[in-house]
Parts: sequence; C-alpha cells; structure tokens
Amino acid sequence: MLQYRVTAILLCVALVTAACGDDNEASIPTTSAAPAATDQSTTTTTTATTTSAAPQPLDVDAVLAADLSACEPAPTGETLKIGYAADFSELGGFVDIPGAAAAEYFAELLNCVGGVDGRPVEMVVRDIEGDPETAGRVAQELLADEVAAILGPAFFDVNQAILQVTAGNTPLISVSSTEPLLADPAQLSLLASFTDTAQAKAAAQFAIDKGWLTAATFSVPGPYFGYLVEVFTEEFEAIGGEVVGDYPFVPVETTDFSAQVNEIAALDPQPDIIYSALIAFQSGILGGQLNEAAVTSEMLVADSFTATGGYSLDGVEGFYHTSHTFPEPDGRMLRFLDSYERVKGSSLESDSYAALAADAILVIAKAVADTGSLDPVTVGEAMIAGTGVDGLTGVLTYDGGGTPNTPVYVHQVVDGGPSLAAVYDVFE
Repeated sequence: MLQYRVTAILLCVALVTAACGDDNEASIPTTSAAPAATDQSTTTTTTATTTSAAPQPLDVDAVLAADLSACEPAPTGETLKIGYAADFSELGGFVDIPGAAAAEYFAELLNCVGGVDGRPVEMVVRDIEGDPETAGRVAQELLADEVAAILGPAFFDVNQAILQVTAGNTPLISVSSTEPLLADPAQLSLLASFTDTAQAKAAAQFAIDKGWLTAATFSVPGPYFGYLVEVFTEEFEAIGGEVVGDYPFVPVETTDFSAQVNEIAALDPQPDIIYSALIAFQSGILGGQLNEAAVTSEMLVADSFTATGGYSLDGVEGFYHTSHTFPEPDGRMLRFLDSYERVKGSSLESDSYAALAADAILVIAKAVADTGSLDPVTVGEAMIAGTGVDGLTGVLTYDGGGTPNTPVYVHQVVDGGPSLAAVYDVFE
C-alpha cells in the first residue's frame, strides 16, 4: 500500500476511483492460493482486568455467516474497545473510509455470535483529518476512551504521530500500510499485511519463475516508488536476473513516458519485463506507449495498481501486479463483502483493505481471548507473539515480529478482472 504522503496529496489532484500501498529474508514460492459514514461517538466503560473463563476460539466462518436479525444473546462481559484513528480526508479516505466501515460491520458480526470470549466489541472511530497534529490529539482521545488497541491509518507520518502518544504502551496495527519502519515490536507497532520488502522480493521471484531474465524499472528516490525498485533489483539480480536500465518519473505528474519508452525500444534485445510501483493510471499510460513503440515487455507492478483503481481502467489487460489477497469464489473476503452489501445496501470499495481491517480486529481479538485481559500492554505483547490468527486474507502469524507472514499474491488482469498467477510465502 502506498505509504508516501506526498504522493497521496498528488493523488487527490489526479483522479482516482479507489485506494492505494523489513527485512524479510526468504521467499518460498507456492503455486496455489491461500484461503481466501462512520459513528464517531463513544460510550463510557471501564478498562478491563481479566476473565477467569477459558478462552473460546473464534469461528471466523461462523462470524461471516452471522445473521444480524437473529443473533445469539448479547455478550455481557467487559467491553473490548478498539480505536480506529482513521483518515477520512482526501489523503487517506480512499482506504480508511471503507476500512472503518468494514471494521464497524465486522464488530457487529462478532457481537452477533457472542463477541470475543464473551466480551462485546465496540469500535471507537475518530477522524485524524490527514494531519499529524490531529492524529496525535486523536490518539490521546482514544487512550482516554480506554481502548485496548488502535487501528492505524495508511501513511507513515500520521502513524508516527500516534506512536509518539502511545509510547509503546498501547498497540497500534496499521490496516493498510506496507511501510517496513512501522513494523516495530518495541513500540507495539504492527502491520496487518506484508511489507514492501516482501512484495518486491515476491515480484522478483515471480519474474524468474516466468523465465523473464531481463528487466527495466521505473523509480523515484524515496519510500515506496524508490524502495520497492531497490529491493526488486537486488533480489532479481541475486537470483539470476539483470536490470538493464532504470528510468525516472514523477509520481502522478508524469503523463508522457515517450522519452523513456524510446530508450527502451532501442535496446537490443528489449527487456522481458517492466517493473515499477507506478500508480494505476500511469502504468496504463506507460503500457499504451510501450505498445505503440512495439515494445513487447510484460508489465509487472506493485499493490498500488489495485489501490488506485487499476481494474477500472482500459488498456491494462495482461498486466501483472502484487496484491494482498485474491477474491476466491466463496472465499472469506468475498463472503464478507457480499454480507456487507446485503445488510448495508452499498458496497465496500477497496476490497482487500476492507478484509485487512477485519484481519486487524481478529489479531486483537485473539490476543484478548488468549490472555483474558484488556490491558493494552498485555494485549500488544500477545499480538506480537501471536501465531495462527485465522483471517480473511490468510493465516496471520507474527511470532515476535511486527509483520504477519501472510502471502504475497500475484494477479494478472484477464478479461478485465483478476486472475491468480502465483502465491509466495515470505517469512522474516
């Protein structure tokens, strides 16, 4: 997911329809897929101590099948309050508006099946307005509301403002960021997904597995757009590939790649692939200009493709991209999205990030159930130590780190929709 704040500002000017996107060591390829308007009010409750009953495992499939018109008796334990420091501005609203809606709905489903270990779940949503100072104030409000954990927004600077307030005493799990620096167990700071390191390494391995041995890249110095290409290049060349050229661009602003395309067209032979973290509309423009110049290189891009509305564009047929999950027919993500649409009468945009919001809640829920505590430090430490959190995007295991070992999916655009090309498990 794009964690580069400057680019988010530009995104607001440019378009778009939807949303955007560590040192992981090894990439182990597999060939099959893994399973696949907010209320800002709060109610007053007390912080929790512990419960004596043995923890009850969550049946995620039962949660997704819950019928809100025929719920189990309401849970009566002490309330599990989860904060969401959500960015509803033009900077982060593309992911946090659907993310917050998904989180609140998932809490409704949990409560319908008895809550978490007999505790009702309450989402406390606050708008950070895309501003670090506001994010810090919101974090203070959430701590005053006695939340056990906080769901964080997409971008690094606003998450950092929250972490300055939580000071390692309340866990923060970013729903949509892939920024490696936010995966910091010492600060009780976690990600709900893989990092940019993981998706770049998976992309390199996928290219080699496809027999693509030469690549041209597009990058700009800095996080995401530069970092992903740096990691891809290092990994690709370490496992037998060669990057024959790297070409500059300006995120969002570059709409004519003819100079770079002419250089690539003049290469003999032309590279097997073009790799970048270009947002969707730019990758579509680049792909079109490459076709006009008779360049036959394959296009392989990062998770920014789906995050910025790639599947709504023309001219991207055949593109490959990394992603957080796959919309498996009757898989958990699609069941969750279908359930939301039936009940709420509208669809959740940014489907994989809605699923990540649910997964972040499940990580917190398992920690509470395992420890019988709502003490934030206890919950945070259990989240970091957690293994086998059965989620919508896969099985999340932190095992002492700040990043789950969920897989990196590679999709290809086929007939205007996603087709699963490969899955890579990337572990720290």
